[in-house]
Amino acid sequence: MKSKFISLLAILLGMVIIIFPVLGVIGVSSLIGLSVLLVSIYLLVLGVSIIDYNTSGAIIDLILGLLLLFLSIGLIFNPALLGFLTEISLYFAGIMLIIVGLASLINNRSSRYGFYIGISGIILGVLYIIIGTYLANPVILGSLIGIWLVISGILKLMDR
Repeated sequence: MKSKFISLLAILLGMVIIIFPVLGVIGVSSLIGLSVLLVSIYLLVLGVSIIDYNTSGAIIDLILGLLLLFLSIGLIFNPALLGFLTEISLYFAGIMLIIVGLASLINNRSSRYGFYIGISGIILGVLYIIIGTYLANPVILGSLIGIWLVISGILKLMDR
């Protein structure tokens, strides 16, 4: 039951991230902050749900979730922070997606599709850095994070 809920949560959060950039109403700082906030929510819920049987993986997810939570709150409520972190935040979000992909590889060793969830996170993180370097479009960057969440949710649903 927990696994199905987390899968559906990942799909829902991913769809929200994909839909929000299309609306074009949110500023770059808030959009990146919202994307990072939704990933942090997913990691915190995932960390709490697997703590019973995978303590080390849960601790990694919880620490990453808390770090991303603080970053997202800073980006959402302090637009000046984006001016300071503009270049760094693009690379940081891509690096965090790569780290989340590596954590998924570690946490989902016994899962049938866990390898693919981790690999998709790593590939999309690298794409995020490359696209962020040459095309700092928040619609595309936010969509990459949303795509990873949807892929993760679908593969977790298929794992049963």
